[in-house]
Amino acid sequence: MSRTSKEADLPYCASRTGSRTSRVRDDESLPPIMNLVHLRSEWAPNVTRELLAGAVVALALIPEAIAFSIIAGVDPKVGLYASFCIAVVTAFAGGRPAMISAATGAMALLMVGLVKDHGVGYLFAATILTGLLQIVAGALRLGNLMRFVSRSVVTGFVNALAILIFLAQMPELLGQGT
Repeated sequence: MSRTSKEADLPYCASRTGSRTSRVRDDESLPPIMNLVHLRSEWAPNVTRELLAGAVVALALIPEAIAFSIIAGVDPKVGLYASFCIAVVTAFAGGRPAMISAATGAMALLMVGLVKDHGVGYLFAATILTGLLQIVAGALRLGNLMRFVSRSVVTGFVNALAILIFLAQMPELLGQGT
């Protein structure tokens, strides 16, 4: 199999799905903020669309951040600051199209016990530890294991999460909140 000079410049990445091979450019693996070719070709022609999308996501995240911070038992300002930090880190580290990085109900429910038992001071340490574990999981490519989780398990998880959030808000609905 002969390679052209353009293909010879690219690193070789063999696919495990058979005899197919793919070639990946080095600059495609960089985060978007560090990849000037990506910035010029993808972001620059669509500045208006990108800014509008960012504004829509930011406006949608404000009530979500406040709600999840109330569920977690912390001041809503903490949720707003955390959402802003997530957005800044995602902007510099890069992401994927159609992926929104934000707080989640699952994390809010997990943080309730931590905040009640140890206070807000431990919330920052738990957040940093969670981020480090996600980096390690990404480096080990553990996301590939998600294909073994059936749709019914994911549906059950999401439904259980909705029930737990509803039950956590029952005291507020009944007027017995603190």
